Amino acid sequence: MFSGIIEEFAVVQNIEHDKENVHITLSCSFVDELDIDQSISHNGVCLTVVKKDATTYTVTAIKETLLKSNLGDLHIGGKVNLERSMPMNGRLDGHIVQGHVDQTAVCADVTEADGSWYYTFEYEPSQADYITVEKGSVSVNGVSLTVVNSKHKSFQVAIIPYTYDYTNFHEILPGTKVNLEFDIIGKYIAKYLQLQGNSGNNE
Repeated sequence: MFSGIIEEFAVVQNIEHDKENVHITLSCSFVDELDIDQSISHNGVCLTVVKKDATTYTVTAIKETLLKSNLGDLHIGGKVNLERSMPMNGRLDGHIVQGHVDQTAVCADVTEADGSWYYTFEYEPSQADYITVEKGSVSVNGVSLTVVNSKHKSFQVAIIPYTYDYTNFHEILPGTKVNLEFDIIGKYIAKYLQLQGNSGNNE
């Protein structure tokens, strides 16, 4: 379980393809604190530490993960947003993030607004219940954000300077692919309503 509050970004040091899997080796400031089998959110994707040394650690992304996320687009030197799992006695400063990316979106526009930035993302809903709502929560590359200007296939988020500097948002440009995880509470409600509608049609 995560909260969408990014600790820092890691830098990709190596990428190794192994059949349909990809082993990604990264460096960050807290490598010495990591353990094998530990779960960490990478651009919003929960991955397990499988190997580490003094300065780097390695995680493995399988085919399903690569199909539904932007991890297959990573390159050496690229930046990846990191968040370790939330302690049970910790504060939920963002929102409930599972680390299960639903799909990707594409950045359509970046507009500077006198010290902050508005990012517009467009996506093709892969499920009927994958929606955003005004002032609701969404995870973009693992970052917990508040939705503004919610539309059927797009939404905007406002980024403050701290988030811009300390996550990989400063690398996101029009055309950049990002990972989306929609709000889990909203997904359950939408799924329930969808099932109720289908039940009514069958009567």
